[in-house]
Amino acid sequence: MDMINPTVVDLSRFQFALTALYHFMFVPLTLGLTFMLAAMETVYVVTGRKIYKDMAMFWGKLFGINFALGVATGITMEFEFGTNWSMYSRFFGDMFGTPLAIEGLMAFFMESTFVGLMFFGWDRLSKQGHLAVTYLVALGSNLSALWILIANAGMNVPHGAHFDPDTMRLQFDSFVKLIFSPDAQAKFVHTSVAGYVSAALLVMGVSAFYLLRGQHRQFAARSFRMAALFGIISTVAVITLGDVLGREDYMEQPTKIAAIEGLWHTSKPPYEPWILAALLDDAKQENHFEIGVPFVLTPLITHDFNTPIRGMHELEDAAAPRIESGIAAVSALRRYQETHQQADLDAFKAHEADLGFGFLATRHAPNQDVTAIPADALQSIVEQTKPDILPNVFVTFWSFRIMVFLALYFFALFAISAYLSLKNKLERNKLILKACMWSIPLPILATEFGWITAEAGRQPWTVFNTLPTFLSASTHS
Repeated sequence: MDMINPTVVDLSRFQFALTALYHFMFVPLTLGLTFMLAAMETVYVVTGRKIYKDMAMFWGKLFGINFALGVATGITMEFEFGTNWSMYSRFFGDMFGTPLAIEGLMAFFMESTFVGLMFFGWDRLSKQGHLAVTYLVALGSNLSALWILIANAGMNVPHGAHFDPDTMRLQFDSFVKLIFSPDAQAKFVHTSVAGYVSAALLVMGVSAFYLLRGQHRQFAARSFRMAALFGIISTVAVITLGDVLGREDYMEQPTKIAAIEGLWHTSKPPYEPWILAALLDDAKQENHFEIGVPFVLTPLITHDFNTPIRGMHELEDAAAPRIESGIAAVSALRRYQETHQQADLDAFKAHEADLGFGFLATRHAPNQDVTAIPADALQSIVEQTKPDILPNVFVTFWSFRIMVFLALYFFALFAISAYLSLKNKLERNKLILKACMWSIPLPILATEFGWITAEAGRQPWTVFNTLPTFLSASTHS
């Protein structure tokens, strides 16, 4: 693999992060609004009350705008894989491209077909027929998320794949293992339900705006109540499912969990506190100041009170033999490509599990070639590579906390709003209405920081423990 200019890698990462974050502003609302529209229309079909049809039609217009923007912003990302990330596409394309192709054929086409019927079929379809179309749009949008997140989960935990030394690519062993990867399932439900939270707060916020102005009061009050109840359920679900996803990360990506928790040394159960805030020092690898809740971290992460959580120092030390083994794997792979001898293939197979760590060491090798490392310099290269296994602790730590603190705020806001709405005291409480209105963009921030936590926490890998990010970019030479 050719080494890429670090500036090219950084610019490629910046561009993809920018386009992905912009695209992800619209995705959660698309996921959530479709099911809210389906719920409103279901009440209309069952009760025959026209106000629920008006609600579905009004919020459907906002969904249409959001859907169009989501499609437009998503198209640019597809081209970046080929232009900026050609090594990643070549190495991981079989695993990443297949779910995306299925997403386009199965989900996006279905969603795009039925969205037109949903908008223009109110007076051309029966009530039941139009309701079925609305549910199909909701199903299509969520299936899109499912297949995209299955592809993303393969980057975090490449289940059902092996490295082929002849093609220099990851090859499928089992597509079923990829689909039913625990990381994929946990990520899908957590992300989808986060979209429901975004949709609920959008409906609440716009409804609060109308109530503050005294306009469309019956319409706004009913929309507000439905959104508040929908939001409570969704927020409880997203927090619960976030715990499931965190447990999966603890099992598969310990460096991400250690960075999320600002845990430099292995924890001391059961006392170890969950850190609410800290002054992180990446250079000295320590926290100068902490505010924490004692006895919370161990059960939160491990679901028991006795299991220690490995810290970043210990994870670095544990990586040392894997780096050395990975260097041996890269050297054996190079010999096999030149000779195609069974002995060289057997030597590679003996160290294959650590191949990614050998790729990671190329940054520090003479002329960026690990096969040229002198025997007396091997330990020095290993020591230089050890810190590279950790993500950016500051970004990962604070992105996670912003997401969590916002989720707790949403739960409180939904609970208070639902109570006031059910007790018919909502319009007298201007503070809550204003809070709902000004909180409309906050779920978008929460989902953005959640994405940053997941992606920044996986670094320095595009495919965890397999393909380093700095080897994934195009050369642009």
